[in-house]
Amino acid sequence: MIAGPRRTEDWSETPLLRARQKIGKYRILGRLASGPLADVYSAYDTIHRTRMALKIPRLSRLVSHEAFLHEVQVAVKLRHPNILSIVNASYIDDRFVIAMELGERSLAERLERRIATARALDLAGQALAALAFAHEHKVIHCDIKPDNFILFPGNRLKLADFGFAKISLHTLKASGSGTIDYIAPEQAMGRPKFQSDVFSLGLVLYRLFSGKLPEWPYEWPLAGYDRLAARVRPELIGILKKAIQLDPAKRYASAIDMQAAFERLQSHARKQKSGAPSHAGKPGQSWRQLQWRQFQREFGKILNTRQQCRHCEGPVAESMQSCPWCGFDNPARGSESAFASSCPRCERGVKNDWNYCPWCYGPGFEEEAVRRYPDRRYTEKCPNKRCGGPLIPFMRYCPWCRSKIKKPWKLLGTRDSCRACGWGVARSYWNYCAWCREPL
Repeated sequence: MIAGPRRTEDWSETPLLRARQKIGKYRILGRLASGPLADVYSAYDTIHRTRMALKIPRLSRLVSHEAFLHEVQVAVKLRHPNILSIVNASYIDDRFVIAMELGERSLAERLERRIATARALDLAGQALAALAFAHEHKVIHCDIKPDNFILFPGNRLKLADFGFAKISLHTLKASGSGTIDYIAPEQAMGRPKFQSDVFSLGLVLYRLFSGKLPEWPYEWPLAGYDRLAARVRPELIGILKKAIQLDPAKRYASAIDMQAAFERLQSHARKQKSGAPSHAGKPGQSWRQLQWRQFQREFGKILNTRQQCRHCEGPVAESMQSCPWCGFDNPARGSESAFASSCPRCERGVKNDWNYCPWCYGPGFEEEAVRRYPDRRYTEKCPNKRCGGPLIPFMRYCPWCRSKIKKPWKLLGTRDSCRACGWGVARSYWNYCAWCREPL
């Protein structure tokens, strides 16, 4: 939502905000970053009681606020788990304020420390998913770099900063906006294409796996090639090599094609790891479908996996925070629930006699029942001695007192557990932990 009167371009540069200073409903906690065009702050929303990131342009005669209006208008059209959401945009105290989700750190900061190959592959898949979604909606980002990928809890990666983004029509005119270290040659000349984003992302992923950022003239073998070859399959190196060709015609036409190549490689690698035959079962049945069917026979009733993932269509349960097959966030959202009601925040099923959502720590519910109803799904009790209310497996919070469930839930039928959260997992089937999204 964008509100407020029209502003002119005659504003002088806005002064920096100080810690504890209030601007509208937000209390500034600190400055996260500063650039020539805008400053980014961490802030506390005193109404919703959540932490946010505020982006405030440094408006002057040289910088029009129209560019930031454009950023908001592009970003709100792109609703995807791997694209940073803009919560609100408005004029507050004569400043144009963009309120966004607050992450933990940027990918640029994370690249300063060693990243395990499995986690790097997971981050690469998320980055490709975000850019492919933007390209699918005819949006060219024009500033792909590690600083514009934000990391959130659970290893969630989100693409941010669509300030330079261009909408691709039959013809496209643009300036050479972008960051010089990651910019494609044709974009530097003022002719950005979908292939320009592919080039920039190719450099980001090369650095992610090798630890080195290649430099002009990008002749192979590039800096860091030895480490790259030791960490990843030759097929992945081929994907990166194609992405950063100097000639745009020799690259992937868009991130959609690049993501498809990456997913084919990942699927082939999983098949080889599991030892499953490439052609098994009846005609028309994929190896993945056979795997899902066998999983349902072993764990379907235990986990109550009645829903399908919104992304890959694999079997999932409402209690799962992410899809164990593809890592998609809240995979059962929008599916028919096995409960009488649903949480307005996460849309997972809830019982009418619960006081709180046990899956997302949402706000309290209006009382719809004056007594508790028995349920055969209750198997444990709340560890809070003052409460002791019954719990259903894999609840994250007590629905009666809102206490966090600290004891890891175990999965009947297996002793496997996630190394990150300690909860039970079906390691012989899953690619990700369904409870914290850690790659398995």
